[in-house]
Amino acid sequence: MRMTDRAPYVAFPDRPRMRLPGGARVAVWFIVNIEEWAIERPMPRQVLTAPMGNVLQPDLPNWAWHEYGNRVGFWRIRDALAGRGLRASMALNGNIVNSYPRIAEAALAAGWEFMGHGFVQRPMHHLDDQRAAIEATVEAIRGFTGRPPRGWESPGVSETESTLDHLKAAGIDYVCNWPIDDLPSELITRHGPILQVPYTLETNDIVVHAIQHLPSDAFMHRCIAQFDRLWAEGADQPRVMAISLHPYLSGVPHRIGYLERAIDHILGHDGVAWMTGEEIADWYLAAR
Repeated sequence: MRMTDRAPYVAFPDRPRMRLPGGARVAVWFIVNIEEWAIERPMPRQVLTAPMGNVLQPDLPNWAWHEYGNRVGFWRIRDALAGRGLRASMALNGNIVNSYPRIAEAALAAGWEFMGHGFVQRPMHHLDDQRAAIEATVEAIRGFTGRPPRGWESPGVSETESTLDHLKAAGIDYVCNWPIDDLPSELITRHGPILQVPYTLETNDIVVHAIQHLPSDAFMHRCIAQFDRLWAEGADQPRVMAISLHPYLSGVPHRIGYLERAIDHILGHDGVAWMTGEEIADWYLAAR
């Protein structure tokens, strides 16, 4: 089966009419990505380019750029959400429960959803055994939280031709690797359907700040513009808006205030359902 055949095409105007809880127009969910990068491997992204073009390993400055997020930035994001009574879905490498247990404990105490994000931060294409890595991630999260993850976001939103089959076999109910729609839909696997819950490559701080290198306030403006359009369209058919955050980007001092302003803009509107990924999946399965 070709990968594109796993997602049958349905034009958005042809989607059945849906209704969010309370008649909301937009379901908004946060994905906070918590990752373990190995200093022994090349960093996938760099804030400081290699001296004279020679990539050096270990790449301490770029590893430290990320590590700041796990030591400091995460707590700013945690406080920004908690202070507003909001929760997130945490996409975490399974080994985070061992290497950064303080973060896992804080997310669990805050009532966040735990979502699989690989065992360590490596694309699915680079794994010798995807099935084993998925099972290790599921078991690590189950052992820490008392229940297995229902959702999955691959590192780098990566998939091979067999990834969905392995995820469904491991008991995963929904994935975030297919940002193809403003509502959930079913993807085909060899073991039955699996949901895609709308993720984003647009209101995603990796794209805005680490790839497009836009100013500190750019993510705020993009989130507000995205929400305003989806909220207007949601009067006819509800929409799902994902906001994807990485602590080493959105959790730094010169950006966190802009994230808070974007959240406050959304909070200023009626007709918003603040949900987690698994809540969106459950809503869709019941409402369809």
